[in-house]
Amino acid sequence: MQDIPAYLIVIALVALFIFNLFRILKEYERGVIFFLGRFYRVKGPGLIILIPGLQKMERIDLRTLVLDVPTQDVISRDNVSVKVNAVIYFRVIDPEKAVIQIENRVEATSQLAQTTLRSVLGRHDLDEILSERDKLNSDIQEILDKSTEAWGIKVSNVEIKHVDLEQSMIRAIAAQAEAERSRRAKIIHADGEQQASERLAEAARMLATQPSAVTLRYLQTLTEVARDQNSTIVFPLPMDLLKPLLGRLEGGERKD
Repeated sequence: MQDIPAYLIVIALVALFIFNLFRILKEYERGVIFFLGRFYRVKGPGLIILIPGLQKMERIDLRTLVLDVPTQDVISRDNVSVKVNAVIYFRVIDPEKAVIQIENRVEATSQLAQTTLRSVLGRHDLDEILSERDKLNSDIQEILDKSTEAWGIKVSNVEIKHVDLEQSMIRAIAAQAEAERSRRAKIIHADGEQQASERLAEAARMLATQPSAVTLRYLQTLTEVARDQNSTIVFPLPMDLLKPLLGRLEGGERKD
């Protein structure tokens, strides 16, 4: 086997040097450059030139990441045990801090989210956890965003996905909801009775001032009963109804 010519070795070394000299960063990537171990600058996107052996680069993805927070056992302020999980949306906004200030930014954000979730939900009652998710999501997001700011991370959104209760607690909540619906139905019925009694009292006052209206109403009732019933019904005839008729008859006799 013949020895490889020296010029070929030189060409190979130059090609390797040139190959290691260039880096290409995508639009959503940034490169954190270190020169002899010290931070130099953030570059990208596009073509990046590095000095092999003297400069090193770490790629940072600026796209939003989705992180599932594992299910957490939470005890609410009213001593109810629930299981809660959530999802977090975050991204790197400062590549320098994301590389220098934290070793594993994804794991650190996940652990911080778990402790924050338990802490925030533990300060609220079960009813608030179930009915005020938007407010709780906002509180958790604000706390996480402030804590991760030093790492160059922006937490843009937090969503509580599931709140799981024990079967006994689910039955208790269902019974409470049923009792609340029954209470509302009774109140509505009582309000209806009150309005009906007020209308009846008003109608009675109007009829008391109009004797002819009472007579008309009496005759109308007789007509309705006679239409709906097939049997013979005997009604007492109030004398108050005959007084206007008797008065007219007496007046006619006097004229004669």
